[in-house]
Amino acid sequence: MSNSHFFAMISRMKYINRWGLMNNTFNENISEHSLQVAMFTHCLILMHNDKFGENLNADRGAVLGMYHDSSEIITGDLPTPIKYFNPEICDAYKKVENLAEERLLSLLPQSLRHYYDDILHYNEKDELLRKYVKAGDKISALTKCMEEIKVGNREFTDAFETTKKSLENMNMPVVDEFIKEFIPSFQLTLDKLE
Repeated sequence: MSNSHFFAMISRMKYINRWGLMNNTFNENISEHSLQVAMFTHCLILMHNDKFGENLNADRGAVLGMYHDSSEIITGDLPTPIKYFNPEICDAYKKVENLAEERLLSLLPQSLRHYYDDILHYNEKDELLRKYVKAGDKISALTKCMEEIKVGNREFTDAFETTKKSLENMNMPVVDEFIKEFIPSFQLTLDKLE
């Protein structure tokens, strides 16, 4: 039996910093970001189930959130303004991400690949869950902007407004409720959180 390098590679998420074009007060890596996305996604799906009486799999949503940026171990974090600059760049980058996901899958033992293939690659059965992962991803970006602005870094002011508008445009009532319930606390000091 040969060794699998999958988790050694996944652990390198901590070396990939986000917000590369921005002047950051503190760095955020994709490992930290992915944990936050997983937690936000999990809660969003639980709120959805509670509100609509459904039974979406919040645990699976959290796992999809944990791995949603894993291809960036290979590709790096391409800043949003570049990634979405035009359709050609966006399509080309999706192909690069797909190749990176295939590379990660190749590092797994054959017996596990089909489980992770279902996590790393898009599939229609997870379409609604992935909408919540996307919302969790945007909420994570919103909180990063808020934390930077809170310490006086105006570099993130426009990103905050753009992200906030993007969340509003998702037209997801549960996302609006989550933001109302949980996000104002990110503006508070530690003493006020007690």
